[in-house]
Amino acid sequence: MDRELVLVLDFGGQYNQLIARRVRECNVYCEVHPCTLSLDKIREMHPKGIIFTGGPNSVYANDSPRCSAEMFNLGIPILGICYGSQLMAYMLGGSVKTAPVSEYGKTEVQTDKSSLLFEDVSEKTICWMSHTDYIEKAPADFRVTAHTPVCPVAAMENAERKLYAVQFHPEVMHTQEGMKMLSNFVYRVCGCRGDWKMDSFVETTIRQIRERVGNGKVLCALSGGVDSSVAAVLMSKAVGRQLTCVFVDHGLLRKNEGDEVEAVFGPQGQYDLNFVRVNAQQRFYGKLAGVTDPEQKRKIIGEEFIRVFEEEAKKIGAVDFLVQGTIYPDVIESGLGKSAVIKSHHNVGGLPDHVDFKEIIEPLRLLFKDEVRRAGLELGIPEYLVYRQPFPGPGLGVRIVGEVTAEKVRIVQDADAIYREELAKAGCDKGLGQYFAALTNMRSVGVMGDERTYDYAVALRAVITSDFMTAEAAEIPYAVLSRVMNRVINEVKGVNRVLYDLTSKPPGTIEFE
Repeated sequence: MDRELVLVLDFGGQYNQLIARRVRECNVYCEVHPCTLSLDKIREMHPKGIIFTGGPNSVYANDSPRCSAEMFNLGIPILGICYGSQLMAYMLGGSVKTAPVSEYGKTEVQTDKSSLLFEDVSEKTICWMSHTDYIEKAPADFRVTAHTPVCPVAAMENAERKLYAVQFHPEVMHTQEGMKMLSNFVYRVCGCRGDWKMDSFVETTIRQIRERVGNGKVLCALSGGVDSSVAAVLMSKAVGRQLTCVFVDHGLLRKNEGDEVEAVFGPQGQYDLNFVRVNAQQRFYGKLAGVTDPEQKRKIIGEEFIRVFEEEAKKIGAVDFLVQGTIYPDVIESGLGKSAVIKSHHNVGGLPDHVDFKEIIEPLRLLFKDEVRRAGLELGIPEYLVYRQPFPGPGLGVRIVGEVTAEKVRIVQDADAIYREELAKAGCDKGLGQYFAALTNMRSVGVMGDERTYDYAVALRAVITSDFMTAEAAEIPYAVLSRVMNRVINEVKGVNRVLYDLTSKPPGTIEFE
């Protein structure tokens, strides 16, 4: 197939797949490869453009990742981002040093609108900076196309050689016109047509799964959430009745969610699946007793999930493959590859060392949440399932700060149900990326019925995000929050205080643990 391709070469940045996702949003197919990808392989792939990612290293350090100098002579347009921009400058004769003033966060950048990269971009635009080194001086044959008061080379280019570089991160939502810049690179610089769509991903993935699985039996870890549901239907399209979906009710689900999942995917549901429900609430509570460390909780839940699946696989007999609904933010936050560990996801970094399956299949591993939803629609999954609230695999285990008990689960289930109900009544749930109630480990003094109480504080969370890599706290009307507070305190035993979390991501995460 004659498919346009843009390559992202990874130099260790957190946002490597986010860059690829932004390019795919431009309807151009994009893949991420290590920066060590050979020149011969690159030539063989015939990319229309190459993007260098950011990274944590200093380009002048001896052990810093590099590419071949011949890369710049391939005649393929290149865009360097952050570390990638510094690497381009350093390797082509410019000067890179420790910046006198580091920049981090939203920064006003002055652009040169005569650059193809900044066509239709404001002369002064807000960009996301994150660097301690900077390009002190651009290479001799480059011209500077953007700057800030403390960063003399915020962007540079050699238009004749189609080499472009930006010190900031156009791929993150905090860079207000970042998509325009990436679109300019893809279309104006690389000359792409933009003929790739999500249905291409679905068709290709189904074909690859059939080839990989053959006649093997497949066990899918179905939580009922968006990611695992899309993975299950994708696998069902690929291998049919070779697939068995195992739903583990670990006692850490939202209120009534176990029954709701069974109603959709069980024998009376709308999909022709082999469906098994395992009620393992007490098993998980027992394993989590006395555990307060969030990483330990995640790993316990992750290992116990796998052990339950192994047991169910033995009942089915000769299962070769385990399928999980892992998506890209899970992979990044779990610190696989070169990225720092933020938190282990039960289906990524939470896996035990030994797993009793031939292979693990993660068909959504390189997609972000909104891409997963688009894939779900392509698969014919109803909108009410595709757009349901995201829910983490470890469930309420990461929304209960400290030890998990059945009583705490009951508290957070009831509070969360009230919160979701009130947001829906007020129409505030539209446009939110995620919203939920969490239980803190803080207890405080209160007064109820003229008597002293000493009960827990519930924290409400609502964020706006498209990719779940960055997020902003949503502005929920005060009257709605007040109604939620009043209902929670009056209807949920054990709670006497309700808080609203205003933290963005970064520096926080969307979940509490």
